[in-house]
Amino acid sequence: MKVYLVGGAVRDKLLGLPVGERDWVVVGETPEAMERRGFKRVGKEFPVFLHPRTHEEYALARTERKVAPGHRGFVVHAAPDVTLEEDLLRRDLTINAMAMDEAGRLIDPYGGRRDLERRVLRHVSPAFAEDPLRILRVARFAARYAHLGFKVADETLALMRRMVDAGEVDALTPERVWRELVKALGERLPAEFFKVLRACGAGARLFPEIEGLFGVPQPKKWHPEIDTGVHTLMVLNQAARLTGDTVVRFAALTHDLGKALTPPAKWPSHRGHESLGLKPLEALCRRLKAPRVYHRLGEQVMLYHGHCHRVRELRPATIVDMLNALGVLRRERPIEPFLLACMADFRGRKGWEEKPYPQFEWWRSLRRAALSVQASSLTAKGLMGKKLGAEIRRARICAVAVEKDRLLRSD
Repeated sequence: MKVYLVGGAVRDKLLGLPVGERDWVVVGETPEAMERRGFKRVGKEFPVFLHPRTHEEYALARTERKVAPGHRGFVVHAAPDVTLEEDLLRRDLTINAMAMDEAGRLIDPYGGRRDLERRVLRHVSPAFAEDPLRILRVARFAARYAHLGFKVADETLALMRRMVDAGEVDALTPERVWRELVKALGERLPAEFFKVLRACGAGARLFPEIEGLFGVPQPKKWHPEIDTGVHTLMVLNQAARLTGDTVVRFAALTHDLGKALTPPAKWPSHRGHESLGLKPLEALCRRLKAPRVYHRLGEQVMLYHGHCHRVRELRPATIVDMLNALGVLRRERPIEPFLLACMADFRGRKGWEEKPYPQFEWWRSLRRAALSVQASSLTAKGLMGKKLGAEIRRARICAVAVEKDRLLRSD
């Protein structure tokens, strides 16, 4: 049995990065022989096995043949006569088509190491065009490695454009697009994902709500970058600096969707864009079958990010009502995800990237003040129902007013 370490583990080892999961390819074996060795089969579409002790994945060397549109339209051939080079040839990028044998020797038939050194994301063979999912994967790798200087090769980008023009991305399932989006949101510079998709035309097909923001101007006083799409991607990268939470990053990405619906005659003003964005956000989340937690925070940030920035100007009653609308007057509901997305919006502007955002701590203090009001002390007075709710709100407004006055004096 010949076993080779393949894919991302080899790539990241050569880049000097931490190696996470390790994947292995087995050459010259059959499924029956693997099972006799104690490996447990887990692959449904092709032979993949779990090692009996390490539980790492071992896949039999295989080739693939395109027989139908989309990501799953392949016939897989796995047999003892499939060579390592044939297995590597079916992979997406040259940097992912390298292997190491058990002695640590590199097998690199398609120039992956050279492309690592040149910082190039290049497809291995024309067979790349057979799988539309690879467009999203390339964009995701761009988001992961852009900080190291990686770029998509011109010929790969041109091939991706031809795939989009041929309608290949239209065959991707919503669930698969969502999974790739969440993975991309978790990368170091997630904005690069959308830049690559825009460059090949896939952005307009898969994420029209985001694509519609580009070319829409904003007031230069508040947005030196002017273009709403540029601002959106700056906000997304700022969110990535602040937190690894993909829910927050998604809210940062979608917070200004309503600006795409502002009539051009009203540009660069976008009065009412907060509520205008609710429908495209709902359409995006429904189409991609996004979990409710993403949709909910997206709505909250969309509706209230302006209020968050202007906390000094808000009346105590408005502050209490907003905290209630956010659901954070329940102790188990944190306010920090909302605040992080708003901070990212504030800093996602040209020249504003390092500006302080004292609103973050203001809102935390004001929430604590509101939560200091105990309903139990009011129910002891015999208050119930609507009267109790009104009295709790009044007491919270008073507590918030006192705290806001303290914050203003300490500024």
